[in-house]
Amino acid sequence: MVAATAPSEEDLPPDVIEPVVIGPTWRRGPDGRFVLPEFSLGWHVLSWTAEYLQHSAGTPWRYTPEQARFTLWYYAVSPETNRFLYRDAVFQRLKGHGKDPLAATYAAVEFVGPCRPSGRVAGPNDPSGVPEGQPLGQPHPEPWVMLAAVTQSQTRNTMMVFPGLFSPRAIEEYSIDLGKEVIYAHKGRARIEAVTSSPRALEGSRASWSLINEPHHWLATNGGHEMAAVIERNATKSADGSARTLAITNAYEPGENSVAERTREAWEDAQAGRAVDTGLLYDSLEAPPGAKLTAAWAPKVIEAVRGDATWLDIDRIVASILDVRNPPSRSRRFWYNQIVAAEDAWCAPYEWDACARPDLTLSDGDEVVLFLDCSKSDDATGLVACRMADGHVSTLGVWQRPPQVDVWNVPREDVDGVVDNAFNRFRVLAFFADPGTGEDQVDGSRYWDRFIDAWAERYGARLLVHATTTGTRRHAVEWDMGGDRRRQEEFTHAVERAEVDILERQLTHDGHKIMRTHVRNARRRTNAFGITIGKEHRASPRKIDLAVCMIGARMLRRLVINSSKYGKRPRARGKGRVIVLG
Repeated sequence: MVAATAPSEEDLPPDVIEPVVIGPTWRRGPDGRFVLPEFSLGWHVLSWTAEYLQHSAGTPWRYTPEQARFTLWYYAVSPETNRFLYRDAVFQRLKGHGKDPLAATYAAVEFVGPCRPSGRVAGPNDPSGVPEGQPLGQPHPEPWVMLAAVTQSQTRNTMMVFPGLFSPRAIEEYSIDLGKEVIYAHKGRARIEAVTSSPRALEGSRASWSLINEPHHWLATNGGHEMAAVIERNATKSADGSARTLAITNAYEPGENSVAERTREAWEDAQAGRAVDTGLLYDSLEAPPGAKLTAAWAPKVIEAVRGDATWLDIDRIVASILDVRNPPSRSRRFWYNQIVAAEDAWCAPYEWDACARPDLTLSDGDEVVLFLDCSKSDDATGLVACRMADGHVSTLGVWQRPPQVDVWNVPREDVDGVVDNAFNRFRVLAFFADPGTGEDQVDGSRYWDRFIDAWAERYGARLLVHATTTGTRRHAVEWDMGGDRRRQEEFTHAVERAEVDILERQLTHDGHKIMRTHVRNARRRTNAFGITIGKEHRASPRKIDLAVCMIGARMLRRLVINSSKYGKRPRARGKGRVIVLG
């Protein structure tokens, strides 16, 4: 029995906790029913596994509804091309969900089952049990199923499933020879093999299907990065082009740069439009951002994120969560299936997500402030607005080098157009732009000087607060942090204030995916004035520029509110009408 004090009303969870749903398995349509793929070989997989596989007790294999839906999506096929919709997949769930047995059934299907589209479809009352019109499968002609991990203990969990998984009928019909590290069928023509060897030894293998087991443990230091790269190359050059992978994982430890972390970031980049979608199916069920690790919250959270894994003992898990010997970050990763922050991260992803209010949008005529963080090529350039009325943060634009492009400069004219549009739409009370350090190749001036000067000339008279009001270079817009200790101190205090606002839910934002990534990438850095933010290292490709813009815009809003001119400003009369004093 775990003793706990009675929670206050503020700490009580809602009656129903909705998990964060990533991927199609738990997605519902407007009618409330689960969304299923139009055309899937998964129907044949469901039928075959029920006939040839079994649970340890000897009963015919049955997937949970959650597993069945994921199976249908993983084996979804394009009716036009007769090829799989997804090249690879990640199945991320909390610890104990049953990921290894699920993966073992797919390995069995890829080993001797109907794992490739045959080009035929099921007819009425088809003897295969497949619904009419759905694709029928056929075995791979030369199946080589590879169960890959960086340690033997990882592959052992999956290999131990097979002796009890294949039914006596399957063993006899397919001539299956159950070995400890290699399983053969069809007199050696088909095999399942557990591999933990050097990546070089895997180079050139012709695996028809690969399981990437626990990629949150696959690091550069243990050969995990190179092993993942070799598996991807081998799958790409497969003879029929249909070799695929499945990764099963818990939530990874941020900052380790594991294969799981790299894969999740690649998927998020594709979702945000920063990278091409190459056919990765990512499926995860995670605790909502505001979920607490308390006796009141934990049972409902576990019930929400365990999906159909009803065999998990909720009381036992709650006791583990409340055990002070277990770090909260570990409980969130293992039991809430949440990706927590790296040790030196400025903001945990779930804390940032809890502040998202995509329903709050900027309207024409809103009073806002703008902050622009400029770069020439290496870093991103971002423009963020902060509404004066409520401090809501919105991303107006972000420009960063596209993937696989070596030579690229930020298109200044595009940025200029977005700035003009912002001034046309909103009542901009202040606009700060940090020019960065890049040079213009034509005249040797700073890359952004000409545009920042033009904005000051064009809009300076409208602004209540100017960026630089002392010294030899007074400027309405230019706010250069480089080398200016006073501004570094000002920004450092803004960083600390923004962190408090996020933790206390006093900040809202539009949920922009790239800003989320930049906030996640920001690391805590100490300077002479306190805690500021920076990249993980100077040459890191992980950008933080929109995080800088967000903090800068919130800082600028406070400067305007505290200025003597704010209370004397002209007010707009009528929706969208802007009064500008000449």
